[in-house]
Amino acid sequence: MNPAIPAAPVDAQEIARIIQEDLGSGDLTALIVPESAQAEASVITREDMVLCGRAWFDAVFAQINPAVCIAWFAEEGAEVAAGGLLCTLVGPARALLTGERTALNLLQTLSATATLSHAYARAAAGTGLTVLDTRKTIPGLRLAEKYAVRCGGCANHRFGLYDGILIKENHIFAAGSIAMAVRKAQALKANVPIEVEVESLDELSQALEADANRILLDNFTLVMMRDAVKLNAGRAKLEVSGNVGLDNIKDIAATGVDYVSVGALTKNVRAIDLSMRITLTK
Repeated sequence: MNPAIPAAPVDAQEIARIIQEDLGSGDLTALIVPESAQAEASVITREDMVLCGRAWFDAVFAQINPAVCIAWFAEEGAEVAAGGLLCTLVGPARALLTGERTALNLLQTLSATATLSHAYARAAAGTGLTVLDTRKTIPGLRLAEKYAVRCGGCANHRFGLYDGILIKENHIFAAGSIAMAVRKAQALKANVPIEVEVESLDELSQALEADANRILLDNFTLVMMRDAVKLNAGRAKLEVSGNVGLDNIKDIAATGVDYVSVGALTKNVRAIDLSMRITLTK
């Protein structure tokens, strides 16, 4: 495995839950195939992609029937051209039929996130800008999707509400002011970064005066970003969110901000078009 690819956080209990969602009381259609029947299958991609999710694919079949043998022909995190063979499977026909959809759902979803993340990482390469994901993930698949983001070459923002403080408009309103919100966050002594979302240069000044660690510039124009970098003068890390795309990421990087966060990496992905063909062998 490529040493740059992190360990896959596969949760056996989560895999079991995902299988059960589809399997229920049993695969009725697979019963039309003789129990003794053996089969082989191949999985190909119909479009260019970055492969991600091998461990989840394997785990599905391992739980359905450990007699299924899978051989991979592309590494995790590798770019695969349309028509490329991803893997072959050999084993009981019923097991292959039962696990097909669940395994492909995971593989095509995680590969979609890795593929889009790769495009953003490539667009930002050499600029000094770090592309981050968000918490806009599919419920139950957050760790998997954030893993896919890293496979694609981007980085993770906080994983949940427990490993970072992000003070947004409603928090500021409830606390009374930016200064009050930051002061209360600092008093928690949670030993995590404190970030404040701002919508204007005036709010940026308030966040800087409050000594926030990171400041999120929400829907700033390029001109406002450049002004923000000057005003910040290196005191805090600056993150940009809103209206970030592959078409403008280099322009954003040129303003001198440190990060962009892109919800689309996990929220707007379109599953990769994969095909699994099964053939009876005996």
